Amino acid sequence: MEHDRAASGLPSCYRHPGVETGIRCTRCERPICPDCMVEASVGFQCPGCVRSGSGTGHRPDAARPRNIAGGAVTDGDQQLVTKVLIGTNLLVFLGGLLLSGLVDELMLIGLAFDPELLRVVGVADGEWYRFLTAVFLHQEVWHIGFNMLGLWVLGGPLEAALGRVRYLALYLLSGLAGSALTYVLAAPNQPSLGASGAVFGLMGATFVLLRRLRYDPRSVLGLIALNVLITVVFRDTIAWQAHLGGLVAGAVVAYGMVHGPRGRRLLLQWGACGLVLAATVAAAVMRTAALG
Repeated sequence: MEHDRAASGLPSCYRHPGVETGIRCTRCERPICPDCMVEASVGFQCPGCVRSGSGTGHRPDAARPRNIAGGAVTDGDQQLVTKVLIGTNLLVFLGGLLLSGLVDELMLIGLAFDPELLRVVGVADGEWYRFLTAVFLHQEVWHIGFNMLGLWVLGGPLEAALGRVRYLALYLLSGLAGSALTYVLAAPNQPSLGASGAVFGLMGATFVLLRRLRYDPRSVLGLIALNVLITVVFRDTIAWQAHLGGLVAGAVVAYGMVHGPRGRRLLLQWGACGLVLAATVAAAVMRTAALG
């Protein structure tokens, strides 16, 4: 048998040595056997050229399906970031229950003397990290339960529609904007915590997305109206400023994500994110200056 192969003079497949073939890849011209042939518009290509996009004149990922925001559809779990966010919130919640003083160290507060920590604390005292840590912090089971339910219901479809990076930017910017508006409008010694601002941002983004897709947005409008009503009724115990800031920021970021011509899509998307971030920083700086 080996003698017959040698006598034939046919080359061996570059991926399967010893398997003779008379077919070559139309791109790289390497010999390929029937198991390696990928049918092309003209002839056959090898798996390597198909994966790399070689000779097509386009990027290797140019043919990948894309979501409404223009990003390539991600392989694997379409709710990965949502699950990570929920897991992070749960871990911080458990940490707050087990570690004394953690909640006081992480919650949002403008400027106050903390009797538990025996020192002055707050964003105005240089603890800027509280803008972000407060978004992942909860104290009551019902509080984290409602917020994580909202994150799960709204976050999964948004993550699939926008892609992981854009979705994460939407979530974090909504949370930061909610913290900033709370810092600006609430009393300096009023503590605030929770993912509500970020979740309200997802509500605003869902409304914008449904309008973009020409779906009926009344169900989301009803959800927003219900949450606004709850916020107004319990405004003395709920940080309504975080809800309002997150809702507006989420709508602005989502509008930039799903609108605009293809040629300027990235500019509009990251421009909207930059606008929300700049407004958040500017508001925080001015409030800090006002508090001295």
